[in-house]
Amino acid sequence: MPVSRRGQIRRVLLTVLWYNLLVLGIKVAVGLGTGSLAVLADALHSLTDSLSNVLGLLVNHWAKPEPDRQHPYGHQKFEAIAALGIAVFLGITCFEVLRQAVERLVGHTPPPQVGGLELGLLVLVLLVNGGVARYEQRQGKVLDSPILLADAADTLSDVWINLTVLAGLLGVMAGWTWLDAVLAIPVGLLVFHSGWQILTTNLPWLVDAMAIAPEAIAQVAQQVPGVVECHSITSRGVVGRQVFIELHLVVTATDLVTAHDLSEQVEALLQKHYGPAGITIHIEPKEICHSPKSVDTLESNRGNDHA
Repeated sequence: MPVSRRGQIRRVLLTVLWYNLLVLGIKVAVGLGTGSLAVLADALHSLTDSLSNVLGLLVNHWAKPEPDRQHPYGHQKFEAIAALGIAVFLGITCFEVLRQAVERLVGHTPPPQVGGLELGLLVLVLLVNGGVARYEQRQGKVLDSPILLADAADTLSDVWINLTVLAGLLGVMAGWTWLDAVLAIPVGLLVFHSGWQILTTNLPWLVDAMAIAPEAIAQVAQQVPGVVECHSITSRGVVGRQVFIELHLVVTATDLVTAHDLSEQVEALLQKHYGPAGITIHIEPKEICHSPKSVDTLESNRGNDHA
């Protein structure tokens, strides 16, 4: 039985996760063994990679085309909640690394002790990261997976961080004991930046911030002949993951079948521009929308209904 595309992506993510955990373990061991803050900061960055793989697996598991009974709007906010937890953890840990770096620079803590074994292990980490990034990039292109391609790009950036940390340890061995603490600061700030990006990407999703400008949605909808205007436009979610769009559509059609066809065309265009999207369209005939008397009558009837 052939494996589905989603199953193949899951298999790649699991493979990359195990390699990332191996790299994380080596960095933690080297960092604690030598007392190198730069290596520990780099280990923290590797932890973000592992957690990103876990989130990718969660998204892959919940990436169903249809919602379920308990979650009619899908499961994407579970990912956002987990991501915010990761961002908080990164912020706290990053602050601790930076604090220790400053203390070391002012001479309150001893410098790291580096040997050939530690350098050899970090070279191994460098090779593993490079191989994993290439593998994930290749699979991402084959499977046409944005998750895999984005994660591969992040892993490739780790290679440069690994080189920076290696240079710092070589400097320590050469007698520049301050270099490790100095390099820990930009690596720590990079991790903080990653946490900030996670926060700013997922927080608007949880508070239902506007996902798409109403003017942009209206411009797309009015490309369909027969659409007069649209109003009461709202949107939430994250474009590229999942958005929900609601709008009132004013059409020239005088029969239900034609009006429904127009709404289908508008929905198809919005899906093309902003999908995947859950779209709700309220059809309004041109006469009701543009007749003040009809509007007043409608509002009056609504008032009587509530009375």
